[in-house]
Amino acid sequence: MKAIVEAQNFVFNANYVNPTRLNSRALTSSYDLTVAKDTIIAYLPYFGVATVAPAYGSTEGGIKFTTTKFTYVAKPGKKDGWNITIKPTVKNISDSRDVQSMYLNISSDGYASLQVISTNRDPISFNGTIEKRPEKK
Repeated sequence: MKAIVEAQNFVFNANYVNPTRLNSRALTSSYDLTVAKDTIIAYLPYFGVATVAPAYGSTEGGIKFTTTKFTYVAKPGKKDGWNITIKPTVKNISDSRDVQSMYLNISSDGYASLQVISTNRDPISFNGTIEKRPEKK
């Protein structure tokens, strides 16, 4: 676990969502956050209150973006875990314009929680697991 966190080479697989104003629920589809040295790819659902409506006719919901402009800070956490802060630094890249920061707490045994703070939406958090990012073929 330590090697993939320090190498920024992992995928957070979300299996449970905790919206701010709604009931928590298990996720029945595949959602994830992929972290690499040069790219962050978010494909996560969103349940909650947004203060700005999506563009008319838009079918995109959730937290979905790809960015190569971000800061990544990993600090030691509790019981050999890690606390990671990810902040997109360029706005208007796909849907990342709304995401201010992401806080990922990873345990040494691969369990993790992710909190997403957005400009125009209530905060939302996810529980899931961490695994090594698949090799590209």
